[in-house]
Amino acid sequence: MNVNLYGCRGKWIMVDLGMTFSGGEYPGVDLVFADLDFIEQRREDLLGIVLTHAHEDHIGAVPYFAKKLGVPLHATPFTARLVAAKLEEEGILDQIELNVVNDLDEFELGPFGISYVPLAHSIAEGNALLIDTPFGRVFHTGDWKIDEEPQIGTPATAAELSEIGDEGVLALVCDSTNVFNPESSGSEGEVYRGLQLEVAKHKGKRVLVTTFASNVARLQTLGAVAKATKRKLCVAGRSLDRMIEAGQASGYLKDFPKPVDFDTAMSLPRGEVLIVATGGQGEPRAALSRISEGNHQLSLEAGDVVLFSSRQIPGNEIAIGRIQNRLAEQEVLLVTDRQSLIHVSGHPGRPDLEALYSWIRPEIIVPVHGEIRHMREQARFGLSCGIPKAVFQQNGDLVRLAPGKPGKIDEVRAGRLVLDGDMIVPADGDAIVMRRRLSNVGMVSVAIDATGAVQVDALGLPLDADRQAFLDETRRDVEDALAAARKARAEPDKRREAARLAARRAAGRWTGKKPQVLVMMATER
Repeated sequence: MNVNLYGCRGKWIMVDLGMTFSGGEYPGVDLVFADLDFIEQRREDLLGIVLTHAHEDHIGAVPYFAKKLGVPLHATPFTARLVAAKLEEEGILDQIELNVVNDLDEFELGPFGISYVPLAHSIAEGNALLIDTPFGRVFHTGDWKIDEEPQIGTPATAAELSEIGDEGVLALVCDSTNVFNPESSGSEGEVYRGLQLEVAKHKGKRVLVTTFASNVARLQTLGAVAKATKRKLCVAGRSLDRMIEAGQASGYLKDFPKPVDFDTAMSLPRGEVLIVATGGQGEPRAALSRISEGNHQLSLEAGDVVLFSSRQIPGNEIAIGRIQNRLAEQEVLLVTDRQSLIHVSGHPGRPDLEALYSWIRPEIIVPVHGEIRHMREQARFGLSCGIPKAVFQQNGDLVRLAPGKPGKIDEVRAGRLVLDGDMIVPADGDAIVMRRRLSNVGMVSVAIDATGAVQVDALGLPLDADRQAFLDETRRDVEDALAAARKARAEPDKRREAARLAARRAAGRWTGKKPQVLVMMATER
């Protein structure tokens, strides 16, 4: 969930405003955001938000915070189109200034001069930013790779990047995701040839390819593969439909074949259709998951083939494995990038990083976009490749690049927020903490009416057949504790605590767990 802030002479710009998806760490929550408290307190000095590209971890939080921040957005046409759709869905498009940067024109925001530099990535219009300041220039890569055969767009050449380096670059703020990969990331052209060969192998079989919806270059490739293998294309997944529409409206996917509908796809001979579907990361509501469960208009049979033309995002292994096991149980053949060249990464391996260092020749390397181990390694790698200085930073670190010695000078608040229902709340707030506890240990509720009568209930405890016996015994324990507290003339708060402890001890005795205990006590007559 990328959010980067650059400050100069008291003014700030934000580069990207992304989100991430929640896992089991935040029960009942789908989306996670960066806490923007630092810049919200300086809103009057924030000049704008500049978006590098349209992946969710770079733009996903825009509809939730753009109105509150109240500053203009800047994006290239394809990214702007997808952002506008998000703002319209939220009902705030007419309240946000969205500036479309055509032809990569340079623009200024206060002391910052900003230029887009096109780089290859797994989405249309992946861009670096060249940020000019009175104290030097920053080359902020965004997400990038080197691709000798890009299928979408025209990345900056080595000569163009070297020219930027010739003019001097203070700091290279650089994607670290694939720093441990000893090989270059590979080309989309290689994937086209690999996918064509793989699909051609499976004559007479229905072939489904699952990939990231945002990978417009891969969609272009799959359209070409469908034509080359004489198959009709069928698209399954609303996010794919949206991406194709946005891509074509922005001048991409010009030769993309017109997809057939689900009924037509199922009526064609199995060897004459190529399905492109969402869900390769195990998303339970996506098309591939529903197909594997038999809950979709499209279906697969024994001998059909599913190609996973995407990398497995860490944390999704179990969800992906469930889908793959369901498909394997149906005798569907599974092919991943470990078996065939049907996917390449959108991020730079070590040879790519080394090449960029040689072109840009910065004074400072600042690793971003990766886990701590990735960023530490890129700092070491940059120094070993001759970059004079490296600055390692973590979330919340305030770093000075110039003037003076570069390095960390302060720490600011950098927590997490979550979208919980319709509310954005702290990720470490009481509601999430309590929900996490309840999911681990369950709950016992104790209700004491005005006459002193006690009722007990329990949720999430491993009782099953013993449930009623537990409730009866716990009720008696609570009644005994209350009687003792009354005899001792205890205050209401102490009686409440006596009831809570009695119920918790009973739960521990029966289950070995220490549940949350909720005591509701009326004023006694």
